[in-house]
Amino acid sequence: MAIYALGDRVPTIDSSAFVHPDAVIIGNVTIGPASTVWPQAVLRGDYGEIVVGAQTSVQDGTVVHATEEHPTVIGDRCVIGHLVHLEGCTIEDDSLVGSNSVVLHRAVVRSGALVGAGAVVPNDTEVPSGAMALGIPAKIRPGAVQPGSFDENVETYVANGKRYAAELRRID
Repeated sequence: MAIYALGDRVPTIDSSAFVHPDAVIIGNVTIGPASTVWPQAVLRGDYGEIVVGAQTSVQDGTVVHATEEHPTVIGDRCVIGHLVHLEGCTIEDDSLVGSNSVVLHRAVVRSGALVGAGAVVPNDTEVPSGAMALGIPAKIRPGAVQPGSFDENVETYVANGKRYAAELRRID
């Protein structure tokens, strides 16, 4: 597993979290209980703080970074899709950020919101609770997401993290 301290910046990973051996965690990164970080994901807390809450999945190829001024905070029970880029933003609880999307500095994705696959959420944008953000730049569709829409995704990734922790083995 590629987990690195950088000077006095040391990752904190809950013992119930699953971090795939091919993920990279550097510096000031906190990963909460039952969360999962999948292959080729990079969480680089070299300049600022990165926080991943409980039962959140950070999927394959995702890049999470922060600046000295703007931490990146991902709440509880979030689904962060494949190849996502998060930088200096806040993703509140129970939200989904779709594959290959980008959420930038000071943007806030409120609880229960969805960022669609391939969307770009520019600096200082707020995606309200229950809204979808779609397109480049993202356009907001209020009231498009029903509460609990991502519960099954969250449960699947929590279970998958447990499965991988118990069964994954390198064979070459």
